[in-house]
Amino acid sequence: MKMEIRRLFPGDDALVVRVAEDVFDEPVRPDRLAAYLASPGHFMIVALADRIVVGQCAAVIHRHPDKVSELYIDEVGVAPAFQRQDIATKMLDAMFELGREHGCEEAWVGTEPDNVPARALYEARKEPHGPPEDFVMYLYRL
Repeated sequence: MKMEIRRLFPGDDALVVRVAEDVFDEPVRPDRLAAYLASPGHFMIVALADRIVVGQCAAVIHRHPDKVSELYIDEVGVAPAFQRQDIATKMLDAMFELGREHGCEEAWVGTEPDNVPARALYEARKEPHGPPEDFVMYLYRL
């Protein structure tokens, strides 16, 4: 089986027609995907196995008037049958490279305290600035 890690660009919507289960939280809507890919500073890396999306990593550049630009890793998902094959690591590596290419000096990602697989992935990175930070998030419906 041929595995390919690649960045999606506007117009690559057709690559996300066939998606393995549990890669995204919800079904991908073509209109939302097109808008995401067309938005400046929004990036998506996918893992394709025989033209089926088996992994995805989405990120957004946060630009600040008083701090360095940072890459926020918004989502990382890999189909269960493809986990533990370094797919998520390869997607993160590709995303970090994109962040560097776009002037980001930092990247950050968050996860739930009980998400053991995600925490293992992030803690295995050789470049973290230190231990995980305490984080409190508030969600508002708009």
